[in-house]
Amino acid sequence: MKLLSVVIPCYNSQEYMRYCIESLLPGGENVELLIINDGSVDQTAEIANEYAKKYPTIVKAVHQENGGHGEAVNAGIRNATGRYLKVVDSDDWVDTRAYLKLLQKISEFVTEQKMVDMIISNFVYEKEGTHYKKVMKYENVLPEGKVFTWNEIRNFRKGQYILMHSVIYRTQLLRDCGLELPKHTFYVDNLFVYVPLPHVKRMYYLNVDFYRYFIGREDQSVHESVMIKRIDQQIKVNKLMIEQVQIESIENPKLRQYLLHHLEIVTVVSAILLIRSGTKENLKKKKELWNYIKEKDLLLYHSLKYGIMGQMINLPGRVGRSISVGAYKISQKMVGFN
Repeated sequence: MKLLSVVIPCYNSQEYMRYCIESLLPGGENVELLIINDGSVDQTAEIANEYAKKYPTIVKAVHQENGGHGEAVNAGIRNATGRYLKVVDSDDWVDTRAYLKLLQKISEFVTEQKMVDMIISNFVYEKEGTHYKKVMKYENVLPEGKVFTWNEIRNFRKGQYILMHSVIYRTQLLRDCGLELPKHTFYVDNLFVYVPLPHVKRMYYLNVDFYRYFIGREDQSVHESVMIKRIDQQIKVNKLMIEQVQIESIENPKLRQYLLHHLEIVTVVSAILLIRSGTKENLKKKKELWNYIKEKDLLLYHSLKYGIMGQMINLPGRVGRSISVGAYKISQKMVGFN
């Protein structure tokens, strides 16, 4: 069995997928690279087949009708044979030295028969057109050099949470928890990270800058203007997070706190984007989102709306909305996001 399955969702990725794949090949026979061609109409399929032919014991090309990023990840989970699973988007890449350290650690887990459910590492924002690199670390939150549980984590600071770029799950855990990402939906990364967390018992943090997350292209799904155009999909994911994880049923207080913290951030992003759009229709959608949460879970509604971040985005009137957006812009600069 391979140590690690790397799922590479590709849709019309001919311009940059080679760089991504080449960064993952140093894993050699310890890994399998699952290139998921999600109905591309450019040369993506040919490039995937080229690598599968050249590296038949490492690379597998999976071709499917277009189903969106989530369905590409679903296909990866279905086809994976590795003990652990990592998703690497086709316009991103990984650091070789960190990658080899990660594989060594997984090998140790297997040899010692001390498997963990989730491995966390750092990621780096590689922003187009700048030399600025923001490294997202977890060294002040997670114990280093040991297997740990939720009881041993410290409090995440505001705006800090576990992203798809920083997480590697045990493959069987993803199957056992029934993770199924929605088709034709953007921003499912949050579901991929969030939904399995209640099933995670044992974790390990490797303090290396492994994942390089490329941001800044005008057409990128996380570019603010694109997110506003696709706001209904952001709201859909926001609601699915609420529906698929019942926070009040979580017994462990540290895990429950983290899940609430993560959901709070996603809800703030939804609300701020609705404000930023400046349309009456989207301000109405913001009100509808809060009403939805209130009807679903009154305690959750109070926790989200009347926490520090919730109050920040619900200041009354046009002046209040301007203050909310100003605070959001400051946080953008602090995090180095789009």
